[in-house]
Amino acid sequence: PARSTREQVWANIEKDLKNTMDREIPSQDIGETVMKYLKDFDQVAYVRFASVYRQFTDVGNFMKELETLMKSNNLKGDG
Repeated sequence: PARSTREQVWANIEKDLKNTMDREIPSQDIGETVMKYLKDFDQVAYVRFASVYRQFTDVGNFMKELETLMKSNNLKGDG
């Protein structure tokens, strides 16, 4: 059976992390890999994950992340 898009995203994350060939993968690498795939898959999930993962301490930092995401979308023609 075909995988759902969500399952494919998680499979890609797992594949990327396994391809590092490291016995132990730093949590920072895991977080960055998850963010890389979430950004294209589900932008709301990306922002939610980023807000926890990056531990935004103020609204300004959070807004910078949103602005970066919005600029990225405009460059891709999604905005």
